[in-house]
Amino acid sequence: MSLPALPSDSCLPRHQLVRAAPPAWAALMASRQDLADEPLLEGWAHRGWPLVVRRRLPGESGGASWLPVGLPLPPKAGKRRIALQVQLDHIVSVSGLPQLHEVVASAPRAWQPALRQLLAVGEHFGVQTRVFGSLAWQWLTGLEYLSQGSDIDLTWTLPPSDRTEEFLVALAGIDAAAPMRVDGELLRPDGSGVNWRELHSRSAEVLLKTATDPLLCARSQFLEPVA
Repeated sequence: MSLPALPSDSCLPRHQLVRAAPPAWAALMASRQDLADEPLLEGWAHRGWPLVVRRRLPGESGGASWLPVGLPLPPKAGKRRIALQVQLDHIVSVSGLPQLHEVVASAPRAWQPALRQLLAVGEHFGVQTRVFGSLAWQWLTGLEYLSQGSDIDLTWTLPPSDRTEEFLVALAGIDAAAPMRVDGELLRPDGSGVNWRELHSRSAEVLLKTATDPLLCARSQFLEPVA
């Protein structure tokens, strides 16, 4: 099988951050009575806090002018994951996830040696290392997302094909000694990704997360160099 192309109704890949125009956000919140009891949401756009592009849910309506996005609430607000759709012309900015080097200083002190090792590995193999999950949302919003059992969630661009196995072994070594679980995905340019642990296990097939559906994919095809 060949890898799926990015669907035509998805103009941005997974994990991109977008910010909505405050008036459009206010109108969206007014249309979602199920979210009326979430006080953090009312001023989300006014504070400049982002939304993250997610995959479209099964049966979710929407076309080329709508983008599926989401946000997680912090643990003190119930840790609820909010799924939304915004119109493309209501988006005022697009950016990537924060890079690991930007957030290291704000991470728990116990994490920082392992994070610096992860930075060094990324630089050594020529991959971009970005952060999502609790640490990213805490850094982006200033709200308290991290808890004692939090993981570090990362994305990596694909390393050179002849160095992939070495890269995965290096990640496994850091994960084994780190005080937190190192989780995350290797991503292709279209935003489709596979968990690094699956790739490290060397299974013939892996679970590929795309803009629409998760599907089984040959490990070798996912790791093919991008043309």
